[in-house]
Amino acid sequence: MIFELPKLPFANHALEPVISQKTIDFHYGKHHQAYVNNLNNLIKDTSFEKESLEQIIKTSEGGIFNNAAQVWNHTFYFFQFIPQGKGTPSAKLTSAIEKQWGSFDNFKKEFNAAAASLFGSGWVWLVKNKAHELEIVKESNAGTPLTKGLQPILTFDVWEHAYYLDYQNRRPDYLNALWNIINWNEINQRFK
Repeated sequence: MIFELPKLPFANHALEPVISQKTIDFHYGKHHQAYVNNLNNLIKDTSFEKESLEQIIKTSEGGIFNNAAQVWNHTFYFFQFIPQGKGTPSAKLTSAIEKQWGSFDNFKKEFNAAAASLFGSGWVWLVKNKAHELEIVKESNAGTPLTKGLQPILTFDVWEHAYYLDYQNRRPDYLNALWNIINWNEINQRFK
């Protein structure tokens, strides 16, 4: 199977001012594309060549895992956004968030704190665990909840290439801004 960079559901400038066109051009156009290219080169003539992206992530390690997971993580990340944001958390998701964190505001505070405190590069995820409860999970580098049997719902990319052109070292400002472009209709679908 040859993997391709998925086409974004919005124009490269559409998420401004939260994420600039310049960041999209580099983050999506260069970094995400490089992970796709690297993965295709690494799996050529191997047993992974015919597997799905999710299967590769669950059964590989090293460079193949890193590139496969980054392709998947970035696709998941970019496809949760929409210009100016859209919708609200469903009643079911709101109830689950309130059960776990008391309020939506407390959840956002905890999620942002986890993302701001992740040392180095990685991802912060809202996931549903096997007990159908919500958790906030921090993953370093290319880490993904798929390898732990968790259902990913929302993620913030805290690799510097995700925000440095727009926010420099102000990771908390980037995290706060991302809430303004969340497509809650997509997040609600992921929560089912």
